[in-house]
Amino acid sequence: MNNLFIELKNKIEQAESIIVFSHVSPDGDTLGSNLAISLMIEKYFNKKAESVYIGALPSLYSYLPDFTRFKDVQTIDKNKKYDLAIAVDVASKDRMVYGMSIFDNAGYRVNIDHHKTNNAYGDLNIIDGNAACVGVILYKIFKDWDFEIPKDVARCIYTSLLTDTGGFKYENTTPETFMLAAELVKLGVSPTYEFRACYETKPQSMVQFQAYIVTNSMFYNSGKIAFSKITRSDMSKFNATEDFTEGIVEVLRTSKNVEIAALLKETKEGYTKVSLRSKTVNLIPIVIDFGGGGHTFAAGCTIKKPIAIAFDKLLKRVQSEIE
Repeated sequence: MNNLFIELKNKIEQAESIIVFSHVSPDGDTLGSNLAISLMIEKYFNKKAESVYIGALPSLYSYLPDFTRFKDVQTIDKNKKYDLAIAVDVASKDRMVYGMSIFDNAGYRVNIDHHKTNNAYGDLNIIDGNAACVGVILYKIFKDWDFEIPKDVARCIYTSLLTDTGGFKYENTTPETFMLAAELVKLGVSPTYEFRACYETKPQSMVQFQAYIVTNSMFYNSGKIAFSKITRSDMSKFNATEDFTEGIVEVLRTSKNVEIAALLKETKEGYTKVSLRSKTVNLIPIVIDFGGGGHTFAAGCTIKKPIAIAFDKLLKRVQSEIE
């Protein structure tokens, strides 16, 4: 057995109180992984694991099993000391934002992730930068423990895999990805249902909002760069929730000549959250300059400037990379 996996199992067995963290602005990987490990802890260790989200919980993923178990971390007593805190798909500790103090205060802290930029902030760090998603890592953990994976957990892992590979389109799609997908289907997952639930059940207002943002995007450097921005006014106009922005930057990247696509979103604090995607350009050097992180072709950061200033700064940096 893997020594790190054994250590995780021992810590779960010893813990009386357990909390599982997803990252801010949660996506399918962090939510699916959170549910997967929480459900397995309850099934095989007979212990309650609190699943928490940070920011807004996207209704897009409400089809996931036991989705209603998620709690807003702001409802958790900041002074409560958990025996065990587990972070899944959280590339850096600050991505837990106001949940960071609860994580730090725990008796033992576990960091399970697949971002190569992760700086190993846990007491136990299970990091595989080559894994397509955290769901892949959890599947290996559960198999190493010789635990049977129930259908509900298989569905959570499948969502993790489906979303972080962009529906099996991104560069992180490998033979291992398809082998795992096949195993999950054997466990009862319906690829048709999961795909439709995840990608083809958008409310009308979300479709209209995304069309508006894409229509107003801007192209630079002979179409090699695509930038789009979302202001708080745009969000209000369409009564949009945070999950309405999901997938927009990927649409920008589909333009034939685009090498780098960026979506800039104005936050309530007046800062600018950035999502970057590319076809061939390594994005890590760009986002590191702004204190961000992520993957080679999918990365992000938060620029603590108003959106107009952040737009100009980021555009100049991206242009320097393209040129």
